Amino acid sequence: MSTQAEGSPAPAPAHPGVELRQESGYRFANRFAPDMPVLYSDEPPPLGTGTGPSPMQLLAAAVGNCLAASLLFALKKYKQSPEPIVAVASATEGRNEQKHLRVVGLHARLTLGVPASSLQNLDRALAQFEDFCTVTASVRQAIPVEVEVYDSTGARLK
Repeated sequence: MSTQAEGSPAPAPAHPGVELRQESGYRFANRFAPDMPVLYSDEPPPLGTGTGPSPMQLLAAAVGNCLAASLLFALKKYKQSPEPIVAVASATEGRNEQKHLRVVGLHARLTLGVPASSLQNLDRALAQFEDFCTVTASVRQAIPVEVEVYDSTGARLK
């Protein structure tokens, strides 16, 4: 028996998840797939020992990675080669009304590996690439995300 309403689209298949196994203290082994290397995460001192990225850094990495891949995708649609794209992403921490620590903002700076003048349809790609980023679009529902884009000469494009 199906719980899906008749005529509604089938849900998209789930992406592979990650298994996190505590090793010691706040250090966790993150296993994404049997054939992938283990990524270790840890809280910074004084809670953890800082032997891996913190959950906040992993969130920033997910947003930065998705934005960079989305910009690459948008430019590749126009058969452009912006490589290498460099993304620097960070999270800002603050306290909510209950004084609990929260991520209150994310910032991503993307830098193209070439001058803007060497890319065709750059304005169109810049206008739409964030719409392709599933992670950022989802996170933005709860956390403000600021995005800047520069070319290899340091000119700010967005």
